Amino acid sequence: MVGSFESILKKASIFRQKDVLSPHYLPETLPHREKEIEIVMRLVSPALKGSRTQNLFVYGKTGTGKTSSVKHVMELFGKEGTKSHMLYMNCRIYNSRYRVLQHVVKEFMPAFDKPGYGVSFLYEKILDWIETEGKVLLLVLDEIDMVHDLDDLIYTLIRSNDDLKHGHLSIIGISNKLNFKEALSTRSRSTLCETELVFPPYNSPQLQAILKQRIGEGFAEGAVEEDAVALAAAIAAQETGDARYALRLMLRAGELADEAGAKSVTGREVEEARKSVDENVAIDAVCTLPEHQQLVLYAVASLAQGGGKYSKLADGGDGFLLSGEVYEQYSTACRKFGKEARSARWFREYLNELEMLGLISMIASGKGIRGHTRLVKMAYVPEKIMKILERSLLPMEKD
Repeated sequence: MVGSFESILKKASIFRQKDVLSPHYLPETLPHREKEIEIVMRLVSPALKGSRTQNLFVYGKTGTGKTSSVKHVMELFGKEGTKSHMLYMNCRIYNSRYRVLQHVVKEFMPAFDKPGYGVSFLYEKILDWIETEGKVLLLVLDEIDMVHDLDDLIYTLIRSNDDLKHGHLSIIGISNKLNFKEALSTRSRSTLCETELVFPPYNSPQLQAILKQRIGEGFAEGAVEEDAVALAAAIAAQETGDARYALRLMLRAGELADEAGAKSVTGREVEEARKSVDENVAIDAVCTLPEHQQLVLYAVASLAQGGGKYSKLADGGDGFLLSGEVYEQYSTACRKFGKEARSARWFREYLNELEMLGLISMIASGKGIRGHTRLVKMAYVPEKIMKILERSLLPMEKD
């Protein structure tokens, strides 16, 4: 017999406020990011007086507190009652120059938020708005490397200051990729004049501090044992130093304890949670990859299913593939999905990024193979990855 919502809601839970464990929750303080927050605050502070600010590029792996730290500064900035503004955009959504400019207009000049206006019209309206009272506009572009026409966007935004008689426009770009600016043209790079800030991965004690802060707000008192906190922090530190991963582990461990009717979360629940969280993290990572990284991963997964040349040469090969054959398969996949294969140099970058995300592993080839090459191996079951990728890549095939 199906129960009622009332009975479900009345069921005892070890959670006090589950949302606190979400990676999207912004706490009042961010442990172990005080130094980075101070740097961002110093950089944006001239805007409070209507003065020019430098462009800033923030780098770091997923879950290192980049976005949370910048959003924390934005909250403090907004409380100052200044005529200048900071505007946040996720570039997975606002992924073109037109969409970025359109969102600025929608936010500050809603009367002109209508279909049919071109880039030049939106650009002029933004300049007019900035020049009124000489405002400073700081655009926070999260995952900035996801913008399709990034070179055009950067050049347009930075060169806008040449057209402004009063006021200023600056960029705070956030990216997981230290080398994303290599895709920019020389003219765009030369106009940036930026400051760079790298967020290092968290270590185990730092992750424990973050977890304890969230557990204090999110769980009932005494509901999480010390060994569970230490284990979740150690696992996350060993994997990537990713605070989001540590929070997911703790959230899932709490859910498992709730389902079992347990009164506390122990290391056993954390270990059990790791299995499902790892798979969910892999799915999220695959679905959000840029298309050419998806195509490279598709090539690795499809070869791994059938076994590559190295497997035959090395009597099984422990699942490793020759990077050269992966590149050939990648080129085949590009033709299949109607895309132009990138150069071998970009292919190597894509492999490095996939390894950084933990989706593949790589080792240098040893004796018995002519020349120097890298061996590539899937970190997850290739059949599962193929299913995820085929759902993601099929719309690309229809383009």
